[in-house]
Amino acid sequence: MGWLNRFSRFKSPASILAVTLAVIFTAWGYLFYQHAQMTSQPMSSMWMPPSEALAWHFIDFVLVYFMWAVMMAAMMLPSAIPMILVFARICRQQNKPAIQLVSIFTSAYLGIWMLFSSLLTLLQWQMHGLGWLSPMMENNNSILASGILFLAGIYQFIPLKNACLTHCKTPMGFLLNQWQDGSKGAFNMGFKHGLNCIGCCWAQMLIMFAVGVMNLTGMLLITLLVITEKWAPVKASKLSYASGVFFLVLGIFSLLAQ
Repeated sequence: MGWLNRFSRFKSPASILAVTLAVIFTAWGYLFYQHAQMTSQPMSSMWMPPSEALAWHFIDFVLVYFMWAVMMAAMMLPSAIPMILVFARICRQQNKPAIQLVSIFTSAYLGIWMLFSSLLTLLQWQMHGLGWLSPMMENNNSILASGILFLAGIYQFIPLKNACLTHCKTPMGFLLNQWQDGSKGAFNMGFKHGLNCIGCCWAQMLIMFAVGVMNLTGMLLITLLVITEKWAPVKASKLSYASGVFFLVLGIFSLLAQ
């Protein structure tokens, strides 16, 4: 029982927040390290995704998937902090094992984004094969970039986007309506929250193909946008429409710049 006593200190919201932030900073640290490697090493000594789809090997898929998985954790976990903390508070109020249930809840949430990373990996594989991405994972097709920006902009006006964003903006309401006891309940709630996040942000994640997959500025700006959408005390539809207009304007500028 000694290990239970050691983990008991993680029951407080501050400790749970500290652990969550540690995971986030570790993910961002890896991304900054990878970016530094890409910009400092000669091209001949670094790994790059093959330019032809048939030239990809298993290790290429693994490396690209790992990159996307870390990226999704770095970009999406910060926006889930309010939901995680509210969930932890409810667990403590009910005298539930907070660290165990929070871990399950967060793992299920991240698991959804890990599945989404598989789709992004397959998309990148095809884009390299079509010549739409360079070996450095930069966009080679301005029409593709404009199309992605238009897609992201239009999606911001679709009711599904606003419905999913509303769930993400109201942690207490979401958890009270979806509450289930036990480990299975924590998993189900984390899974449902992940689905809502996918429904809210999938199109924004595709923007990385438009600005360059390893574009740190793009990652940071999209992360800040997602956090603003979920945290700002503003009606969900207003935030969605504002960012939708912004994406559409960027898409127009991208087309005019061709």
